[in-house]
Amino acid sequence: MEKKKIQLRPIVVSSIMGALGAVFMFIEFSVPIMPEFIKFDISELPALLTSFACGPWYGVLVCLIKNLLHLFVTKTAGIGELSNFLLGAVFALLAGYIYKAKKTRKVALIASLVASFGSAVFGLFTNYFLIYPMFMQVLGMPEEVLMGMYQKIMPSVESLLAAISIFNVPFTFVKGLIVSIICFIIYKRLSPILKGKKI
Repeated sequence: MEKKKIQLRPIVVSSIMGALGAVFMFIEFSVPIMPEFIKFDISELPALLTSFACGPWYGVLVCLIKNLLHLFVTKTAGIGELSNFLLGAVFALLAGYIYKAKKTRKVALIASLVASFGSAVFGLFTNYFLIYPMFMQVLGMPEEVLMGMYQKIMPSVESLLAAISIFNVPFTFVKGLIVSIICFIIYKRLSPILKGKKI
């Protein structure tokens, strides 16, 4: 019976953290140096916490749950949620696997940096080859409209690939770093609760 409880706890924790992540998705704001449709939030924080405490795939589960819940209020026909899931899953997976190898603060720092960078680079390809084409086809948003939002901030940018490289990639990287910093501040206190240990 005890064995079943141990197996069930990470799923319960992931479900709760997924719901919390969905709430965090509503607490978003625009960044002046970014196109208006790109918002900043810390909804990857519950995924990173869960990935460190329970394992990388539970962090991915948090990303899945929060985006499935957010589908009920989507404004992008699920495309924004798909993008959020893909980037968040890579972030949680990379960080979780590296930290799992050796659970120290130094390794956690390295894991967070690698995960932030990996997610940002992965986003370059998913945005250019998958997400933005879906925006254009499903939502009927011409490339000129997308480019116009970037050129409003930087008139000299000439291609969608360049725009994503200049704006989206650094944004995703910095977002990962900010989430990681918050995680570092609160993880030690939350870890016993997430793992089910006595405080």
